[in-house]
Amino acid sequence: MIVNDPANRIVLLAPLLIESLLFGYAATYDLKHATYAVLDQSRSRASTELIAHLDGSGVFNRTATLSNETDIAPIIIAQKALVVIHIGPRFEPMLYEGQAAAIQVIVDSRNSATAANAAAYLGGVVGQFNEAWRERHGGTKPPLTIETRAWFNPTLNTRWNFLPALVAVLSMMQTMLLTALSVAREREQGTFDQLLVTPYTPAEILIGKAVPSILVGTVQSTLILLISILWFRIPMVGSLFTLYSGLLMFTVASVGIGLSISALSNSMQQAMLYTTLLLTPLILLSGLTTPVADMPEAMKWINAVNPFRYAIDLVRRVYLEGVGLATVMDDIIALLIISAVTLPFAGWLFRNRLI
Repeated sequence: MIVNDPANRIVLLAPLLIESLLFGYAATYDLKHATYAVLDQSRSRASTELIAHLDGSGVFNRTATLSNETDIAPIIIAQKALVVIHIGPRFEPMLYEGQAAAIQVIVDSRNSATAANAAAYLGGVVGQFNEAWRERHGGTKPPLTIETRAWFNPTLNTRWNFLPALVAVLSMMQTMLLTALSVAREREQGTFDQLLVTPYTPAEILIGKAVPSILVGTVQSTLILLISILWFRIPMVGSLFTLYSGLLMFTVASVGIGLSISALSNSMQQAMLYTTLLLTPLILLSGLTTPVADMPEAMKWINAVNPFRYAIDLVRRVYLEGVGLATVMDDIIALLIISAVTLPFAGWLFRNRLI
């Protein structure tokens, strides 16, 4: 019977349980914690009432109260606020005069799905404010309107969100699978034993397996980058040096994980299974489609060792926003730490399991 084999039971149950929990908790488009900052130049009772509606919505969490317009760009760029709400100085007088008072909403649209959800939730809060205002002051027209500006993705085009992230995601999937199969394939074919009798040390064998995979991953990232720029016409505003510095560290981390899987696998089938089982949660938790900020705390802790998370954040910020190396240094350092753990671990496995 299939279930009598312990290995088969793990194969049948582990992916089912892990992926069900991940899809249930992490892969959700619900916006639970939308951070926002407010620039209130009106400082009136009406603007205070609008801000109270936002704070009491259960969705929007105010992270900053700004004093002038020059504070808007830094807080969006630093990702301290998903939305910035700018209330003009004539907000309350226009309401009492029966005119449509507009508030300016600036949305960080590097993740277009999250930005669209935030704008939709904000529209609901404004609708509640309008209804409450008409009940007290009369009128038929909506007293408050929204002027939305989407930064870094003006049209909220989902391609601008996905394709830059795929520069990292697709290359890692191929690189990890390639390295995971490399040693497992040679062990099945018997050629790895011949490699062991050569004068090469385990470290030299590891380097020989890692370097081609790193080069392949870099070439694949370049191809996806060219497709994004030349075919889909998504403009890249950042530095190629900054982008490739991050991609190199990401590829090295991917190769370290792949070589560890390869050393642990006794066959190509096992290597493919372990790779698939690992890639699914890594991608789901990466922030590719759903915001990391809305995931449960346990998922955020697990995500701290997820190289996808840092690579996608880095590529999006460099590609769409044009930030410099200093701004994404946290992502690069995190990838460097992951590489410093996975490569020595792969080397240890090479010495203790394969030799």
